[in-house]
Amino acid sequence: MVKMPTEVKEALLKQKPIPIATATKDGTPNVIFIGLMKILDDETLLLADNFFLKTAANLSENPRISVLCYDTDTKKSYQIKGSAKVYKAGPQFDEMRKWVHGVNPKLPAKAAVVVKVEAVYDAMWGPSAGKLIV
Repeated sequence: MVKMPTEVKEALLKQKPIPIATATKDGTPNVIFIGLMKILDDETLLLADNFFLKTAANLSENPRISVLCYDTDTKKSYQIKGSAKVYKAGPQFDEMRKWVHGVNPKLPAKAAVVVKVEAVYDAMWGPSAGKLIV
């Protein structure tokens, strides 16, 4: 795992909604926007599965995930790649349900998706586009 730099975490916190990408085991891509993402620590993100369909199916067969964020203040963009683990019970699930229902008690809060950050890339156009940051 790698630690997200402060500027990456700040950009993530400003991004609403947040685009995430998953893929089937044969590589068919899927990108959606999510509304609820939390930074648990420098190496871990928590995503709330409220309405995942293809995303949930993809994560069950391929745990790879990518998260994109853009900071309108700094004009910088980052791509975070990692591995996801889905929890439908246990402490991670309970923490996610409490958080989600604190935001909106009508949301289903079906699963907690815990993402371990494995790499962060520069996602801006220009000469450093796609360059590994950490």
